[in-house]
Amino acid sequence: MGVTTDQDEQTEVPGSDSPSMPRRRGRGRIATAVSVFGELLITAGLVLGLFVVYSLWWTNVLADRKADRQGAQVRHHWASATPDSGPGALDTGDGIGFLHVPAMGNGDVLVEKGTSTDVLNDGVAGYYTDPVKATLPMTGKTGNFALAAHRDGHGAKFHNIDKLQMGDPIVFETRDNWYVYKVFAILPQTSKYNVDVLTSVPKQAGVRKRGHYITLTTCTPVFTSEYRYIVWGELVRVDKVDSKRTPPKELT
Repeated sequence: MGVTTDQDEQTEVPGSDSPSMPRRRGRGRIATAVSVFGELLITAGLVLGLFVVYSLWWTNVLADRKADRQGAQVRHHWASATPDSGPGALDTGDGIGFLHVPAMGNGDVLVEKGTSTDVLNDGVAGYYTDPVKATLPMTGKTGNFALAAHRDGHGAKFHNIDKLQMGDPIVFETRDNWYVYKVFAILPQTSKYNVDVLTSVPKQAGVRKRGHYITLTTCTPVFTSEYRYIVWGELVRVDKVDSKRTPPKELT
């Protein structure tokens, strides 16, 4: 019987033709693919996160800055107006006034002409000119002063519209007057194509005769633009602006 050496019992080291090598290479390629896919997911998540930050925070910062500058210009024009300057409040070049809604907790909101994104993206509220023309309260005519503003991003001036309740005040400030409205109807959700809420006699608010109304509109649910949230108010009085611009009691 021959003698078996340790060298004879050693297992042969697999060469390039060993069946185990392709399996290891296959596993390596899968691991690499999974790693690359994971990195792509992380990158996509970071990009999405940055987009959300930009849309919901940074656009607010930029819009608020621009709205503050525009609002300051309006107030400067008011302060420098002389008695023979004319009404001035109907001049829509820089803005016609400021909306105050205590329940929203967003201070004074500059109101400008139009509801296109070019207007609303500046962090302001805009009054409708199409498809229904809003009736400006300064004219003294009966009708509906219908406004829109963003609910999220670009100032999000109507973000807290759902905080409004029946009887809450809505105040519109012009150079010469404070127009005080009280909420009397709320429609939490309706089609974005429902223009009947903007008519001079908004029957969906339960009214059947002409009056002095204000309508606030914005997107709903939050972070979407699928439907519209509507709040109606009715004018209860008009206070003259004094030399100190003392706000009405609803704002103090």
